[in-house]
Amino acid sequence: MTRGKGADVDQLMTLSRPDLDELFRMSPAGEIPVGDARGTVLAARGAAVSTMAARVVRLIVWKGKVFDAERGELRNRVTPFGVRAIRAKVYRDPSRLDDGECTVLDYSRTSVLAHWIRDEIREIKPGVYLGIVYWGRRKVLNFALSCPGSPTSGSARHAS
Repeated sequence: MTRGKGADVDQLMTLSRPDLDELFRMSPAGEIPVGDARGTVLAARGAAVSTMAARVVRLIVWKGKVFDAERGELRNRVTPFGVRAIRAKVYRDPSRLDDGECTVLDYSRTSVLAHWIRDEIREIKPGVYLGIVYWGRRKVLNFALSCPGSPTSGSARHAS
């Protein structure tokens, strides 16, 4: 799968962890997302299991992230009600996966609950990001973000 050609969230759900890692490696950091981003957990266990896991997680636990470019931070949308909580700082840094540039979502100084978590994202297609969740130094999960308001998505929204 090449960057920019059909790499959508449904296709990501069919990929294995090694395939997700390879796609992450070959993708650029891209623009830092702006505004609401719909989140999808990628279980990397085949399409049927990944789809079911993503639906359950989105329904009960995590709906996505809201990026605030002016503050260089985000808040996760959690619970069935999409409450904005669990803040992270957003900045560029080398990836733990391959030392290439990525966007880091750093919870170490902003969250008591998630202080050991670091997410890394890269843009695999305009407005679509592939992410890796690290717990300390250990890679534990992949996720996708769909960001219709991002600068490269073609439908960027203007802040008011």
